[in-house]
Amino acid sequence: MLPCPCFSSLILVLLLCISGVTSSSSTVNITKIGLGYRLISIEETPDGGLLGLLQVKKKNNIYGPDIPNLQLFVKHETENRLRVHITDADKERWEVPYDLLPREQPPALKKTIARSRKNPITASEYSGSDFIFSYNTDPFSFAVKRKSDGQVLFDSSSDPSDPHNDLVFKDQYLEISTKLPKDASLYGLGENTQPHGIKLHPNDPYTLYTLDISAINLNTDLYGSHPVYMDLRNVGGQPFAHAVLLLNSNGMDVFYTGNSLTYKVIGGVLDFYFFAGPSPLSVVDQYTALIGRPAPMPYWSFGFHQCRWGYHNLSVVEDVVESYKKAQIPLDVIWNDDDHMDGHKDFTLNSKNYPRPKLLAFLDKIHSMGMKYIVIIDPGIAVNSSYGVYQRGIADDVFIKYEGEPFLAQVWPGAVNFPDFLNPKTVSWWGDEIRRFHELVPVNGLWIDMNEASNFCSGKCKIPEGKICPSGTGPGWVCCLECKNITKTRWDDPPYKINASGIQSPIGYKTIATSAVHYNGVLEYDAHSLYGFSQSIATHKALQGLEGKRPFILSRSTYVGSGKYAAHWTGDNQGTWNDLKYSISTMLNFGIFGVPMVGSDICGFYPQPTEELCNRWIEVGAFYPFSRDHANYYSPRQELYQWESVAESARNALGMRYKLLPYLYTLSYEAHISGAPIARPLFFSFPNYTECYGLSTQFLLGSSLMVSPVLEQGKSEVKALFPPGTWYSVFDMTQGIASKEGKQVTLDAPLHVVNVHLYQNTILPMQRGGMISKDARMTPFSLIVTFPAGASEGQATGNVFLDDDELPEMKLGNGYSTHVDFYATVSQGSVKVWSEVQEGKFALDKGWKIEKVTVLGLGGNGVVSSLEIDGHAVAGGSDIEFSSSEQQYKEEQEGNGDSKTSVMVEVNGLELMVGKNFVMTWKMGVQA
Repeated sequence: MLPCPCFSSLILVLLLCISGVTSSSSTVNITKIGLGYRLISIEETPDGGLLGLLQVKKKNNIYGPDIPNLQLFVKHETENRLRVHITDADKERWEVPYDLLPREQPPALKKTIARSRKNPITASEYSGSDFIFSYNTDPFSFAVKRKSDGQVLFDSSSDPSDPHNDLVFKDQYLEISTKLPKDASLYGLGENTQPHGIKLHPNDPYTLYTLDISAINLNTDLYGSHPVYMDLRNVGGQPFAHAVLLLNSNGMDVFYTGNSLTYKVIGGVLDFYFFAGPSPLSVVDQYTALIGRPAPMPYWSFGFHQCRWGYHNLSVVEDVVESYKKAQIPLDVIWNDDDHMDGHKDFTLNSKNYPRPKLLAFLDKIHSMGMKYIVIIDPGIAVNSSYGVYQRGIADDVFIKYEGEPFLAQVWPGAVNFPDFLNPKTVSWWGDEIRRFHELVPVNGLWIDMNEASNFCSGKCKIPEGKICPSGTGPGWVCCLECKNITKTRWDDPPYKINASGIQSPIGYKTIATSAVHYNGVLEYDAHSLYGFSQSIATHKALQGLEGKRPFILSRSTYVGSGKYAAHWTGDNQGTWNDLKYSISTMLNFGIFGVPMVGSDICGFYPQPTEELCNRWIEVGAFYPFSRDHANYYSPRQELYQWESVAESARNALGMRYKLLPYLYTLSYEAHISGAPIARPLFFSFPNYTECYGLSTQFLLGSSLMVSPVLEQGKSEVKALFPPGTWYSVFDMTQGIASKEGKQVTLDAPLHVVNVHLYQNTILPMQRGGMISKDARMTPFSLIVTFPAGASEGQATGNVFLDDDELPEMKLGNGYSTHVDFYATVSQGSVKVWSEVQEGKFALDKGWKIEKVTVLGLGGNGVVSSLEIDGHAVAGGSDIEFSSSEQQYKEEQEGNGDSKTSVMVEVNGLELMVGKNFVMTWKMGVQA
């Protein structure tokens, strides 16, 4: 990432400590802010929705005057999605722009009021296919119930024994609460660093407002805003999940007490979407169907990435690439932070340290190998009359304004203006600048950072006369503009102070002033948290228009829908054991948010990690969906080859990652078509197993591959939770663990070992691996088939998706893709493995073959006979060999685990075409 002003965040933390201010949660304000609204009329709309008029019961001026009339609109938009939209009935209010996040629009206001006042209230329920929406009229409240199980998912009614307020709707303060059962497990409401793990913790603050406050600060708002939560309940032994989205881009505090959840929002509208589930996977499917499916990612992006702020010249970058090669550690992508730039200015090249002819020669070399190159760009455009990017931006009038002039801020190049990506002209200008830069340097992707937007100054600023800013001698993140605080408007100093930065600081602190103005008069106050999202959309459009290839964009700031355009990394983490743990929770949350391509800076961004920590971090980071090592300018070098022990761990963990690339890529295809996270909490696959609801130290890749890393210093073993069933080590497939009820097991984990297990009933496609994904991708396939240990009956499934990953679209049926479903059964000693291919031509043209099939967990005596392929017996003396061996597994029950055996069968020397159906059968000898 770009050298984010993490040090300014440290300075902020020190100042807070000095002043005695802490970032602890404020308690829910139980003062009655309002007496709510009454529903005075309601009717059904032509498209099957409900339209109602609410009227305030009694006005007061706490946090400003109440809005007297509200429009209520309710609609079952799909079988499993319900929308409840509440806004001012007399004038339009700010909403997330419909062109930015496409969705249905509610009815127009004036017609609503005219119709509504003529229609009396005749019912109190509105039933759809999967939901029942019910309401009380005075005071108005509503509840959402799921039909299938009768669960009340949301209930805004007041309870005198609870600190709920009735509905409050003021210009700059909205409040609504819902009751929750005590056994509900909640996830989401990010982005923040959650010290208690992925499960929401009662009385921790959840503030949503995008800021570069650094991931070192726990329980504070961070780079993204995702006002959505998933609620998982186990009722009578049956798991039920649903999700609730409040589509609002204004700053908000969300208070979760354990039995209630209260929103306190400083503007916009109440636009709720309810997703019925009932499984976690179906919730994410329904959610991303609304906000946008995750972007297709190029195959190479699942390789390993190396970056550092501080590669001072091209020769250093060349040496890094060569050193990875010598160390035999896989590497697909080399990155530059702003070191390649001329004076930190976007879309420029430092002619001395990165001379273009030598850089182009270097890129020709790595591109011919299959490697890729990515650089950073920030939104801040240097105010410099000789800088073409700035000149063209001024000419096109693309910058955010303050009092009629471009808003002045400071980041790395000094004084900057911020492009207004809500302006169509800005999107065109931005695309043209990317095109110009791509002609200068043929990069393979872009890294957009500092886009919260980050600002080293606060308030209204000007360039000081007679002073160089920045001076070039002191820290670049110290504000050197002449600035004064802005508190003169209600936007800069709103009546309710959200817990921004964890200190309830002015919401314009170290970012764009909230009274600044975007295109069409939109206030930064309203649009602030959309900045990184809007930049991602503009960048995606620009890259897709260059060569017609699939874009790769990494963005720090995200919002609802960002996953449709960009990947994400978790920002300025530290090289600490705690940050290693936090990385798992954040990664899993972003899968729920519809941003599945996510990872953290491996070994930490700063300060220097210990050798042991870096060993353990690459063992986790090798299994992040997005796997990148990145370090700070002021930290010592931490490329994986810097320590021989880390290099060994990297060769081991990344070696397995590169064998698993077809599996990871297939998961990315599933994410693109259904929103399914690549990395998932265990409860996604085991929702009945309540013991895993709060688990944040292990994770799944897809539905069946479980990673159980060491996360503590000095440990050579790890306690891992194994849900019921049989699990096999992918590093040593002769070893397995079986448990009928689920069990915590202590696993050996020496320094260079990470435990990764594959669940029963799975078929896992793998390849041989390699140093670059381009080469690894063309190696032969093998299939790992797993049955429950000692199985005499069972079935297993798996799949693989293959395509031309340069194409913008990722879909089946375009002539450049193949999808294969794999199946296996064992029944009365007969084993059958087969495939069903869709659109096989692409795979056949590539020549992909399956060379080996390994089946785990079979019962019997290990005698294998009667091998047939496609109905033809395999005669002795052919190149095809099959063998069986004893396989150890521990059957974990109460007390100690008993060591038992099953049979592993390997069939080698195969030449099965991936793009063609096959059937393989054999017999297993019956246990005597």
